[in-house]
Amino acid sequence: MEKLPSIEQLIESFASLPGVGHKSAEKMAYSVLNMDEELIEQFADSLINVKKSVHKCPRCGSLTENDLCEICLDESRDKTSLIVVSEPKDVMSFEKIGSFKGQYHVLGGVLSALKGIGVEDLEIESLIRRIEQDNVKEVILATNPTTEGETTALYIAKILEGKDVNVSRLAFGLPVGGHLEYADSLTLQRALEGRKKI
Repeated sequence: MEKLPSIEQLIESFASLPGVGHKSAEKMAYSVLNMDEELIEQFADSLINVKKSVHKCPRCGSLTENDLCEICLDESRDKTSLIVVSEPKDVMSFEKIGSFKGQYHVLGGVLSALKGIGVEDLEIESLIRRIEQDNVKEVILATNPTTEGETTALYIAKILEGKDVNVSRLAFGLPVGGHLEYADSLTLQRALEGRKKI
């Protein structure tokens, strides 16, 4: 059977999404052929609309459709407590919990020599400005527990050493419902180091 250019292009488009392999992209592309034209138009409009409407909040770096995000606009939130995350989607993870009433700062990535991401590529200078301007008293570093995330957290902790601010790192360890036999040595080490008195 001959390859149809329009289907091949659609497969390539789906495959360009993170976590989507060629087989999944192919399956999605052929599913589109079975969709109603109206539904396809809504899908296409949604893609265009999200790209046009959603942008980074100029204050914290989270995503918004307004001038500032709703968290930055919320006067009831504690401006003296700040969680620092790598990406805007990390903010949503904390917001789903519903227990943190402070604010956020999105770095826009993590330090990575392999990917060529340096200090100047991240929102670190704006973080320091916010800490000084908003009189922030607590900074919680919530980058992922990867080599790059750890490097980024250590770098930020180092530059904040001279500031009048408490800096902490999220605790890492065993997940609830997990089994010791399946935990890797680094996870067990972190769990042991982060133990609490009960």
